Amino acid sequence: MPTFTKHFMQFLFLAIFLQVSCKISPVSKSNLKGNTKYAITNVSVLPMTGNMIWSNKTVLIEDGKIIDIGNEELAEGTQIIDGTGKFLMPGLTEMHAHIPVAEEGDDNLVRETLFLYLSQGITNIRGMLGNPYHLELREKVAKGEILGPRIYTSSPSLNGNSITTPEEARTKVTQYQKDGYDFLKIHPGIKIEVWDEVEKTANEVGIPYAGHVPVEVGINRALEAKYKTIDHLDGYLEGLVPASANVDPTKNGFFGYDFTDLADKALIDDLVAKTIANGVGVVTTQTLFSRWFSPTLPEELGNEPEMKYMSPKTLYTWRQSKTKLINEDTYDAKKWERYITLRQNIIRKMDKAGVNFLLGSDAPQVYNVPGFSLHHELITLRACGLPLFKLLQSGTVNPAKFFNAKGKYGTIEKGAAADLVLLNGNPLLAIENAQKIEGVMVGKTWLSKEKIAEGLKAIEEKYASN
Repeated sequence: MPTFTKHFMQFLFLAIFLQVSCKISPVSKSNLKGNTKYAITNVSVLPMTGNMIWSNKTVLIEDGKIIDIGNEELAEGTQIIDGTGKFLMPGLTEMHAHIPVAEEGDDNLVRETLFLYLSQGITNIRGMLGNPYHLELREKVAKGEILGPRIYTSSPSLNGNSITTPEEARTKVTQYQKDGYDFLKIHPGIKIEVWDEVEKTANEVGIPYAGHVPVEVGINRALEAKYKTIDHLDGYLEGLVPASANVDPTKNGFFGYDFTDLADKALIDDLVAKTIANGVGVVTTQTLFSRWFSPTLPEELGNEPEMKYMSPKTLYTWRQSKTKLINEDTYDAKKWERYITLRQNIIRKMDKAGVNFLLGSDAPQVYNVPGFSLHHELITLRACGLPLFKLLQSGTVNPAKFFNAKGKYGTIEKGAAADLVLLNGNPLLAIENAQKIEGVMVGKTWLSKEKIAEGLKAIEEKYASN
């Protein structure tokens, strides 16, 4: 099977998840009104404006904004949230998310998925497979009509099937910019002459592009083209294969896996330098490779607690996809270990050189449950050797800077949005503490631990009944 077809089809199964219909649950019709004055008292604050903690602070919130941080007298009608012994940090951003589409007016799965992200402290998501519906959804969430994380959305996929000529590329890029998408989503298979037109037109009309690196484009050209982000480290491993290897670039396998033993590690530094020089952000989605692509048996991953929030149909599809992938003739567990080690080496060199990391896990991908998978990503990146503060930066202040929204969210400071996570543990001591969620503030809405548990229980019961 040609690389584009194989590679692209591995991602199309997402549609099965995104189009599963749902029965109404308590999560689906959340009440967004209520008290808009809050005070989180006696709390330790991780402002993410620097590597520090402020002790015993009161964070005052009104109408979805942080209005002060200190120990001020509370106004009448303020709802108090006791933060004694707890830690407050900005909400996380999932930089490689996928969002369902309402089917025939039924948006219950959409609301449910947004809740899953929120339940795990994710208050911003960058949707990576856009649809016209997402433009409307983005506005409804922004207006508070639907409870969910702040949304940025890509265009529909630009790939070897959707744009086959330069003329087609120019037409679609121009239209997507007019439609109001935040960026273009690049998928595999784009021919080089078509890519030339994508790049030219995108720069003319002023819309960035991000995602995959088509084989004919290659990592060096992608970096020179100043991708906004390159996701999955796509193309980097292929870029380490010396010309003397004389390989067919289309025989690269799953994100370069088949070239693992041909890679020249001496070439990493040059690619890292080009990444920085061109201002390209990197979304590693390392958990994609430590879970879906790992030798771990599907049954083991399928028994993880968060899987009860997925439909039986989705879990069946995930099991089939993983089983097929790790049973291919070219797959070998020892080679996978070398592959992961090589990716970790690239990530460590990027970190040392100062590449801009942006936290993303590619959910819902195989055994990556929305919300929960971002915590797997944090743990997986910690295993690469990244410092804990940098890990938190990649999911808070870095995305805010990326979207030209520094000071608007991603930090705890006066005037910033009240997108906050209250934790029962310090994530600067152990990144697992970022999962010990006592509550999530998203704008004007406070989701207590109990409210989150109630919503998750409703999802669990719905799928258990199926």
